[in-house]
Amino acid sequence: MNQNLLDSLFLDGGFSDQNFPDLFYPVTIAALIFLVGTVVLYNLQLRRLHRHPPLVNLNEWLFWTGLTVFGLLLVYAIFKFYFIFVLITLIVGIGTMIWIRWFRFPPLITVYNGVRRREQYLSQKRYATAESTIRTKGARPKSKSKSKKKR
Repeated sequence: MNQNLLDSLFLDGGFSDQNFPDLFYPVTIAALIFLVGTVVLYNLQLRRLHRHPPLVNLNEWLFWTGLTVFGLLLVYAIFKFYFIFVLITLIVGIGTMIWIRWFRFPPLITVYNGVRRREQYLSQKRYATAESTIRTKGARPKSKSKSKKKR
């Protein structure tokens, strides 16, 4: 009895509201909301963090993973793919997002933060005294225009 039930759910019937009345609409609506949220969040974060390459890369990885996973879930719902594809996509997609956010990028962000702190410290040290910001008379910048009239 259980084998026939599993066969009917995974092999005979597709992912539709008739075969999965409790799962179909919540999964489909959540995939649509998360797809729109992924696009909006990526655009907001890209504008905010455009000067920090590791954070932009993190958001790009999460964006493309989210676009793929949630887009595939919508395709599975529209074309009534087997439910096993929905399960595999959810498991692999969520696992990939967790790996990206918690394992792949934290070491890169830590290194980047160290470089930024070092640059900030050296910049503060360079301009620590007021005299370091004043130009001396002998160190004039060269003029950019070569065609000045001589008097």
